[in-house]
Amino acid sequence: MAGLIKRGTTWHLRMRVPKRYRAVAGRNEIHRSLETDSERRARELLPDVKAKLLAELDQMTIIKERPEEADAYRAAQKIAQARGFAYRPLSDLLEAPLEDVLERVEASSADPATETAKALLGAVEEPTLRLSGLVEEVELIAAHDNRYKSENQMRLWRNPRKRAAANLQAALGRKDVLVTEIDHAAALKHKAWWQKKIAAENLSMESANKDFANMAGMLRRYYESIAQPDPPYPYHRVSLKDRHKAESRKLEIPVDWITEKWFAPGAFDGTNDEARDILLISIETGCRQSEICDLPPEAIVLDHPTPHLRLRLRLRLRFEEGENRREIKNTSSVREVPLVGVALAAAKRHPDGFPRYRGKSTYSATMNQYMRNNGLLPSPDHTIGGVRHTWESRILAETKRMDVSGEMMGHSVKQIRKRPVYGDAIVLSKRHALAEAVMLKVPIHLGATPTSNRSR
Repeated sequence: MAGLIKRGTTWHLRMRVPKRYRAVAGRNEIHRSLETDSERRARELLPDVKAKLLAELDQMTIIKERPEEADAYRAAQKIAQARGFAYRPLSDLLEAPLEDVLERVEASSADPATETAKALLGAVEEPTLRLSGLVEEVELIAAHDNRYKSENQMRLWRNPRKRAAANLQAALGRKDVLVTEIDHAAALKHKAWWQKKIAAENLSMESANKDFANMAGMLRRYYESIAQPDPPYPYHRVSLKDRHKAESRKLEIPVDWITEKWFAPGAFDGTNDEARDILLISIETGCRQSEICDLPPEAIVLDHPTPHLRLRLRLRLRFEEGENRREIKNTSSVREVPLVGVALAAAKRHPDGFPRYRGKSTYSATMNQYMRNNGLLPSPDHTIGGVRHTWESRILAETKRMDVSGEMMGHSVKQIRKRPVYGDAIVLSKRHALAEAVMLKVPIHLGATPTSNRSR
């Protein structure tokens, strides 16, 4: 319990230390000045000061019980900051002006807790995190950013970072070095390792550059988390370039190919209904395959005057911990997508979505293999992902405006226009009119829908 006590003209918080903190606090009761002579103001301040005090006790506990971990270093920084100081390691304080050191000593002497003195006098060592533990540490640091990701999305986030760390370790002779020892020379060894691997195995340089980007990103996040002053950037300008490689572009699927090959009776007889209808929805919506595969039932809106897909960051009420939770690629991707033509018919056949592929990453490989094996792709360089770009070209031909086609696709209009965006987004009715204007004729065999559908 925390209460108020007046000393002279100033009100103080008076709190009995909970049993779990007494060993670290070094006392049974804590007094903290509220720096006001107004009782009303003191009562307003009391809850916030108490919460901060309990948080500080938590931080002291971390320093006492887990002194070797990065969390202890972060806790020391927070304690020092709460007392009006920046955390500085002991080696720095030995060279600091005497008055600065004495000010810290005076502040620490007012608190019997050893951990407070350690935080103010720089006695908590920088964490000795090793390369093998970097991915796990960064995952903890990035937990808030990744809170909307599904299990499959977390796997896709985690694996390339694990691969980058493992490849760097291989480049360093399998040495599990300290993260603080990863310098520019280590990054150059990583680069040289990849150059040899690419030459020997005829691999793409994109894999190497992804490694470098992932390592750079993890190191940046880590140093930010411990508030490292002047952090190193070992991967600065570390990349591989192939001056002979042409610019990579995902090839569009020609509209004639779609209508003549894909809309032909029997074209999809060798695959399952869900796989077929995910593709049909992408043809008339331009949605990413993952956006369609992972649709929760509530996102397929069929009982609206304009049937549509509702793409959101997350449906908070139902999917806070649900299996259908997933993260949308970016905030520009949050949108309402009208359903027309073969897409509307496909959605009516699957009003609850596509459970066979939801939360998984198997659809693209499975469907591309089927299409390739059955001669349904125009060339070896084409993939089903090209229909998204075909749809964008159809919208662009109709509107003659890159920003409109981009917004329909879920791209950032700000980036397209290269300036701040003003005004309202394209409303659903306008989106529907544009989608209908470019809609392909629906073959009879692909327009069939169940006689009874669940509405919402």
